[in-house]
Parts: sequence; structure tokens; C-alpha cells
Amino acid sequence: MTALLRCAWCGTDPLYVAYHDAEWGRPERNARALFECLILEGFQAGLDWYTILKKRETFRTAFAGFNPEVIATWDEPEILRLLADPGIIRHRGKIEATIAGARAYLRIETREGFSNFLWALSGPPVDNRIATHADVPAQTPASLAMSKALKAEGFKFCGPTITYAFMQAVGMVNDHLITCPHH
Repeated sequence: MTALLRCAWCGTDPLYVAYHDAEWGRPERNARALFECLILEGFQAGLDWYTILKKRETFRTAFAGFNPEVIATWDEPEILRLLADPGIIRHRGKIEATIAGARAYLRIETREGFSNFLWALSGPPVDNRIATHADVPAQTPASLAMSKALKAEGFKFCGPTITYAFMQAVGMVNDHLITCPHH
């Protein structure tokens, strides 16, 4: 019998391995956890996910535990505070997008539930049976539809590549390699 090998993208760093083994690709239904993940995926745009993962606890502190009810009330003083915080990604557009996303989250949550909204867009969970990292798609029709729907609601930094990474992270698709014990 061949030994199963973890997805190579997580390497051997304990933080990355723990994220891969305990979080990535596990179906998440909690609306607040989904909001946090979507926002962090947006901050990751143009960067390595490991950069975000190392700063995640600082992000949680800076963004009030990703509480949309709090973030939705923020404006220029909080933006300036966050732009001065070296523990996060200091990008005005991404910070403003987080505030807009919190407001959109509240509208969606009130209307139909944020988790229900996202999972309905993703379709049924997909097991891609991927053999190599090179076979992982950057986006799919479902991630394109999710991106369009989120943008229509007022989210930003949620293009189809970002939404696909989000879908992978929250278990809407199973992109663990078939050689990975977490597949």
C-alpha cells in the first residue's frame, strides 16, 4: 500500500500544516466564520495565503473579531486606525471593502442568512479528485456566479479566483489531492 501524502502546498511549516489538517477544505456553515474567511481571502489578493495566516490573529483583533455589526458602523477614524496597524495588510481599498462587506453581510443575513446565500451559490459540494496541484482550477462557473452575486450585494475584492479559493477553504469543493489523507 502506498503512503498517503498531504497536499504539497502546505509544506512543513507547523502553522500551515495545522491550517491544512484542521481547517482547509472542511465544510463551514457558520455565517460569521464564512464572513471572516471571505474577507481574509480578499486581503490575500496579490499576496501569499501564508502571509494572511501569520497575521490572522492580529486581523481578528484589529477587525473586532470580524463582527459585521461592529465593522458596519466604521468610517474614516477606524480606516485611519487600521491603516496605521503594522500587524495587518494596510491597504485602504481592502479595508474599505471590509466595511462595505460587513454592511452587505448584514443585509443578506437579515434577508436569507449569509451561510444559506453562499452555500446556495456554490451548488452541491464537489469532490474534484485532483492528482496534482497543477490540476487545481483557478476559478469555476460556480466561483464566477458567486463573485457576481457578492459584487451585486456590495462586496468588493471577491473576483472569481478569490471566491474559488474561498470555496476551497470552506469545503464547498474538495481540492485536497487524492493522495492526501484529508481528501
